[in-house]
Amino acid sequence: MNARSLWVTKSVLAFALLSATVSHAVEFREVLSKESTVMFGYTQMGVTMEGKFNRFTAQLAFDPAKLKTAQAKIDIDIASIDTGVDEANEEVVGKQWFNAQTFPTASFVSTGMKSLGGNRYEASGKLSIKGTTRDVVVPVTFSSAGARGQFDGVLNIKRLDYAIGEGAWSDVGTVADEIQIKFHFVVTAAPNKK
Repeated sequence: MNARSLWVTKSVLAFALLSATVSHAVEFREVLSKESTVMFGYTQMGVTMEGKFNRFTAQLAFDPAKLKTAQAKIDIDIASIDTGVDEANEEVVGKQWFNAQTFPTASFVSTGMKSLGGNRYEASGKLSIKGTTRDVVVPVTFSSAGARGQFDGVLNIKRLDYAIGEGAWSDVGTVADEIQIKFHFVVTAAPNKK
């Protein structure tokens, strides 16, 4: 192989590697709300219960290669709560529970993201519910195929930290203090602009 052929071969390989890198440089930004869910789990009188929020918005910017610039903001419409029982739905939006009239939205705003290896991450941020804001760390898994991906995670909180269930409802013997917030976000990406 002469010098010119070697130079052409190296140039072609370099171009192929650069093209592969550019094609994988994507930032996941759009959440497909119709394919995504925000659910919660809790225990009431020893029985495991589940519910969901029917309305929420999520804005994010996530490039696995640029975690320092990762951002997420999730807003949940409290009035959209669905416990599976109409009477319970009316009760939990009331003043002693979520007080949705005064605090219509619960939100999470990220402050940082770090890799735990593989497809596992930790998102740190501030969770605001019913006028109380606390720092939280959310374990997250992320997987993708091309320009489509998904985030899954579970955040454990204590409801009394946010005054969810006041008065007689503060008795954790009836409704446990521990609540699991479970989310599944389907996202799409676009190539990053250089």
